[in-house]
Amino acid sequence: MISVLVTGANGQLGRCLQDASEKYPQLNFFFASRNQLDIEDQAAVTALFSEKKFDYCINTAAYTNVEKAESEEKKAFNSNAETVKNLALTCKASKATLIHISTDYVFDGKKTTPYIESDATNPINVYGASKWKGEQYIQETCIKYFIFRTSWLYSTYGHNFLNSILKFAKERKAISITTEQTGAPTNANDLASVLLQVIASENKKYGLYHYSNTGEATWYDFAKAIIDYSNQNHAIKLAKTDHYPTFAARPKYSVLNTEKTVKNINVQKKHWKESLKTILKN
Repeated sequence: MISVLVTGANGQLGRCLQDASEKYPQLNFFFASRNQLDIEDQAAVTALFSEKKFDYCINTAAYTNVEKAESEEKKAFNSNAETVKNLALTCKASKATLIHISTDYVFDGKKTTPYIESDATNPINVYGASKWKGEQYIQETCIKYFIFRTSWLYSTYGHNFLNSILKFAKERKAISITTEQTGAPTNANDLASVLLQVIASENKKYGLYHYSNTGEATWYDFAKAIIDYSNQNHAIKLAKTDHYPTFAARPKYSVLNTEKTVKNINVQKKHWKESLKTILKN
């Protein structure tokens, strides 16, 4: 039986992977929360790999606070780069395949068409730079790896844009949402399904991939769709703004081209609006 370690198991994607795992009884999962396994503790990671003999490690643990990373650069790089390097070394030594999650924020947003995997990276904030460094460490260390860059991840779990907008609607708040950034909202459940499909099919087309739901939207478009599809128009007043000041710079355009993933991983495209409707219906 294929053995799979999932780090950061209590995070948004980790929770979605737990839900999706029920469809894969042929896989043996070990879901490790931060309390169970702090991946920054290299001795603990080495000991667990030695004990369990994992075939795959899905690393969902990360420093994800884009704003705070600007003032906590060392902490962000330690979590998203140095720790990832050590995890990659452990996977290599154990002959385990590493599946790692990265971000659209490795790009500077100057393109006007979707980014492909071979496009030049040029992160414009600390978070993006730390994630890019983690990517580099994996590619330098491992042969058996999948890196999936994704964008604007949301689900019913944790702190994310979907839950924030629904919370504002419940509190009947009037809010302004920026139109300055364009990306692709991505249902974390869809990403979880892709990751487990890679494992279940024992796919060996290793490398760097982009996965997001298809289509594109501004944050205002995303917020408007959430309100419309949840029938909350009576509860919240949305306004557009072309400028929303943030501490960390964000790419103005960060839509990802997913054609390589569709071809090599054999996944179906899902438009962000349809996937959003599904999660709100359920």
